[in-house]
Amino acid sequence: MLPAQAWEKLNHDFHHYAETEGRETHDFNQPPYAAQAMMIELLARNHIIDDSAILDYAAGYGSLSHIQRKYFSREITCYDKYVKSPLQHYIDNPPEKAWSLVINSAMFEHVLTRADLDAVNNLVSDTGALMIHTVVVERVPKDPNWFYIDTPVHTAVHTNQSMELLMAQWGYKSSIYSPISKAWVLLRKPYSEVQAQVEKINAELQTAWLFGKDGFVDYWKTR
Repeated sequence: MLPAQAWEKLNHDFHHYAETEGRETHDFNQPPYAAQAMMIELLARNHIIDDSAILDYAAGYGSLSHIQRKYFSREITCYDKYVKSPLQHYIDNPPEKAWSLVINSAMFEHVLTRADLDAVNNLVSDTGALMIHTVVVERVPKDPNWFYIDTPVHTAVHTNQSMELLMAQWGYKSSIYSPISKAWVLLRKPYSEVQAQVEKINAELQTAWLFGKDGFVDYWKTR
């Protein structure tokens, strides 16, 4: 097993390479930041989530924050232990239980311990929501060439069952998923309290933009 310092350096170097145009293309499994920004706006403006205190945890170079500011005039606070962009607003020590929405895009696959996941959730207020972007599968493929483990810094693969367990342990009752943004939002409230708003959004957009249910939305169960 790599020493912690070597592991952290590998993660930093890989993402610096990907985020600062070291690759020839940005099509390499980058989070769909624009769609995620749109998802936040859809849920916030329909009062499904509270947008009074939003934190982007493990924000990297602030790609999502940049899109929110430029195209939606929304300021998002960023936190990242390893990198920062001078163009975005970062804080060094985000207080626990203080955030109405915590965003975590493309970090859940890099964790080494359960404590890494708990550290993210501990920032969410008792009435807040957690937005997660990661790959979730029904079963982990027995394929050494699977695209997801081809990336050298992916250490964890999450299943529908493991996410259902995390939700229950963390006190979330329902979730909403957007295939377009490839992100889940975990809610403290039952789905019945937001179902009408979700259906209204889909009707307005004339497409199935959002899927929701009590528990974890296992959208990729049969896909």
